[in-house]
Amino acid sequence: MSETLLVLLAGAAAGALNAVGGGGTFVALPALVAVGLPPVTANAASSIALVPGSVASAWVYRREITPVGSTSTTALTTVSVVGGGLGAGLLLALPAAAFDTAVPWLLAFATVVLAFGRHLSRAVSTAVGRPVGMSPRTVLVGQFFLALYGGYFGGAVGILMLALWSVGLGLDAATGNPMRVTQVAAVYLSATALFLVASEALSAPLLLVGMLAGAVVGGFAGAHLARRLSARLLRGVILTTAVTMTVLYFLRTSFPWAG
Repeated sequence: MSETLLVLLAGAAAGALNAVGGGGTFVALPALVAVGLPPVTANAASSIALVPGSVASAWVYRREITPVGSTSTTALTTVSVVGGGLGAGLLLALPAAAFDTAVPWLLAFATVVLAFGRHLSRAVSTAVGRPVGMSPRTVLVGQFFLALYGGYFGGAVGILMLALWSVGLGLDAATGNPMRVTQVAAVYLSATALFLVASEALSAPLLLVGMLAGAVVGGFAGAHLARRLSARLLRGVILTTAVTMTVLYFLRTSFPWAG
């Protein structure tokens, strides 16, 4: 299989994953490393390539976006854009080894919160006799740090967003999926602006264009598929993706020679 075809197929799979449940970076990044790009360059290139797919998915979902609690969608998106740009700057300026070690634990935490967050939120609300939820300011602070992470690494940032909204506001994963797609696109857009100027991502234009084209097709098709899934099935897909990505990343960290 040619390198261009490999990254085209990886881009399509990544775009579809991002639209349905998140975790597309875990497909795109290894594919680019496999064809010879250095890890930091591959991370930047995958972020750039996945932007159009995320935008295509957000366009499909545009009429189904539900606000995150009482937080302004404009404010949330602004924070995502700013955090994504700053995270991209950190990727280019700092070594990734220490942060990379923490990623599987972040994903494990996010998976547990996704699985039990709404139940925990309801249990706490019942115990104290009133709804428990994050204030808009707390949501924005949490979103900023997630966007910072998304610009820096990007892997499963959408899963982490759903986990935050689930435990903090009791927001259902299926209901929050359109907003997740939109916010991931915002994070990638600002990160991409910096990567295009300051990284080596454009050093392999054919690979970049191949993955980008695949991501657009996958993102558009994946969003249409997700809209046809029942809320229960979509929650199952998102949680399954989260568990799979967490296990794969623990394996990658424990056995780097296999990744």
